[in-house]
Amino acid sequence: MSAPLPRPVPREALVDLLDDLQPSVRRALLNYFQQEGSESLVFLKELAAGNNRVLAFHARWFLEELQFSDPLSEFKGFIRSMNHDLETGAMLLCRVRHPDANVQLCAELLDQLAQRSRELMTEPMTIREKCRVINRVLFHEHGLHGNQEHYSDPLNSFVDQVLLRRKGIPIALSLVYLFVARRLGLPLEPVGLPGHFVVGCFSEEPIFFVDPFERGIFYTPEEVSSAIRSHPIAPKSLAFGPTPAREVLCRCCRNLVLHYAAANHADMSRLFAELVEEFD
Repeated sequence: MSAPLPRPVPREALVDLLDDLQPSVRRALLNYFQQEGSESLVFLKELAAGNNRVLAFHARWFLEELQFSDPLSEFKGFIRSMNHDLETGAMLLCRVRHPDANVQLCAELLDQLAQRSRELMTEPMTIREKCRVINRVLFHEHGLHGNQEHYSDPLNSFVDQVLLRRKGIPIALSLVYLFVARRLGLPLEPVGLPGHFVVGCFSEEPIFFVDPFERGIFYTPEEVSSAIRSHPIAPKSLAFGPTPAREVLCRCCRNLVLHYAAANHADMSRLFAELVEEFD
């Protein structure tokens, strides 16, 4: 049993308790939010869409437990907020298709992959050398790889499924790579190329790129430029740099429109087309 919370509980106190994992505290908060009803819904949705990733995660957990959650509306709200944290957006996208996606488990696995990489790093190391360590952990130890055989399988686009099945398409594998790298403090960026997606390092000379779909192969800027020129729809400008989070997530949705259409899931294809319109 858990002691009931006094009423009303100040907002600051609720925020302080939100990330407390003690079962008794969780039960007390669930009880409190249930009785407060719509006020709790507004409070938790505000935190779920906020800047603090930890509070946002726990707010979404309570919304799910209370069955207040509407994953599609949450993702639309995230798009409209113009406050686009890439990892938060990627996890919300997972829940659009799989409302019961265990985003906490995803975060814990990303933490574990980062910790394993950290254990293998020795200072001083360059960013490129640290990327080699991440390559070892992700692609050799954990077994992540590009799904060449079933490239258009929609599951390849969702980070939770990529972590579970250990395979995906370039953009989703790049997101996993980035989320691990950012836990290690590495300044890597998403880079959207015509028909492909990689991770780039623009803060170290020479600039380099990592291709997670090809198990972490390194590319020079010249090699990337050459690949762009050879693409059937090469852009007029060969300038390339970090891709904003909003564009990354929109591209994920565009891929899902095509992949669900190829799988004859017209309803899901329309749903993600609707999300592309939200971005546009």
